[in-house]
Amino acid sequence: MKLTGRFGARFALTATDAGHWHAVVDDSWRGWTGPHGGTLAGLLIDVAQRASTRDYPVRAADVRFLGRPATGAFTLRATEHIVGRSTTMLDVVAEQGGVPVAAATVILGAPGATSIPAHSARPAPAVAAAPDCALFQLPPQIVPVGAHFVIRPAAGPLPLSGADEAMMCAWIALDPALPLDAPSSAVLADALPPGLFPLLTAPVAVPTVALSMQVHADLGHLGEAPVLVRAANVSSGDGWSVDDTDIWDSDGVLLVTARQTRRVLG
Repeated sequence: MKLTGRFGARFALTATDAGHWHAVVDDSWRGWTGPHGGTLAGLLIDVAQRASTRDYPVRAADVRFLGRPATGAFTLRATEHIVGRSTTMLDVVAEQGGVPVAAATVILGAPGATSIPAHSARPAPAVAAAPDCALFQLPPQIVPVGAHFVIRPAAGPLPLSGADEAMMCAWIALDPALPLDAPSSAVLADALPPGLFPLLTAPVAVPTVALSMQVHADLGHLGEAPVLVRAANVSSGDGWSVDDTDIWDSDGVLLVTARQTRRVLG
């Protein structure tokens, strides 16, 4: 697969006037019922980076899904908040037909020297290398966005296998390939089915209400995927479900963690 440029270019993301952008998410990026949530989160993050007056890397993003978007055109607008010399926060809203359908607060932060040594408390699991893992295809007739994911399960059960463990772990890349950055990482963090799916034998609707993503490494100096993605269900009950996702590069460096709060509608 060949790298094709910045994330937003894949969705014709262009500035229309001060603080506003236009993007198109076509039907190939549709999830269960509408635009893939990670893709929409990626667009919000991309707009935040473009709108900022500071060229700082993304450190975190909190995304809220406010309605029922459809595939097609989106209008996005951003507001920047300068917080001291090293931190910038941007509030970004995506609209369709003048109605907000998603919003995010994206934190950008300057790198800085510190006396505290770097460390990570989430080591990558020991799994086979990506080329040694068989391909797995999400059914594109049900989830069209599955055609954009190259998934190679590396550990844990498969979705809808009636397993006893609510966890999936796989090497994942995007097709067409995109540079591994904060926007594309949001897509990868939402590439696997909901974390409780290995427990099930038939799919149910589990839409994401909120997605929180934290960046742990400098994504600007990385190449393309595949990356190792581990998604696990933390809890489900009372019609709600919480998933945690970790993403490592091929050298075992922790890149991104994410948490999704979901409604269970089945």
